[in-house]
Amino acid sequence: MTQPQHDAQTPNLPEDEAAEVSVEQQLAEQVELLSAELEQLRAQVLLERADLENQRKRLAREVDSARRFANERLLAALVPVFDALEAGLANASETDPLRSGVELTLRELTRATESNGLATLAPAPGDPFNPEHHQAMSIVEVPGVPPGAVAQVFQKGYLLNERLLRPAMVVVAKAD
Repeated sequence: MTQPQHDAQTPNLPEDEAAEVSVEQQLAEQVELLSAELEQLRAQVLLERADLENQRKRLAREVDSARRFANERLLAALVPVFDALEAGLANASETDPLRSGVELTLRELTRATESNGLATLAPAPGDPFNPEHHQAMSIVEVPGVPPGAVAQVFQKGYLLNERLLRPAMVVVAKAD
C-alpha cells in the first residue's frame, strides 16, 4: 500500500495528533455555535422583557384612564343640574328665601364634582376663542371686543380631568 503524498505546506503529523486537532476543531466549532445560539437567546429574552414591560406600562395607563374617567357618565348627567341651579339663581330675586338654599346646593355640588375632576369652562368676554374648548353659536360685530374673541357666553362648558366633557357655547366677535 502506498502512503498518500503530502504537500510541502502540510506537516506530517502522526495520526493521533491529527485526530486530536480534528476533535479540538469540532469542539471549537460547537462552542462557536453554542455561543451564537446563546447570544440569540439573550437578545430574544431582552425583546420579550421589553415587550412585557411595554404591556405593563400600557395596562397601567389604561387602568389609570379608566379610574380617572369612570365617573364620566355620572358627571355628564350632573351638568344639566348645574345649568338649572344657575338659571334659578339668575332669575331669583335677592330677597327670595330659597336663594340661599340654591346657592348652598350649587356650592356643595361644585365642591363635590371638582374633587372628582370636573372643571368649569367659563370664558369671559374678550377671551380668545378656543375651538378645542368653545363652540361658536354665532359671529357678531361687537364694538370694543377684538375680532376672534368671545363676545358673549350662552352656556358654560366643562372639562373632566382635562378632557372636554361639554364645550362652552359662545358668540364670537368679528372684525368691524
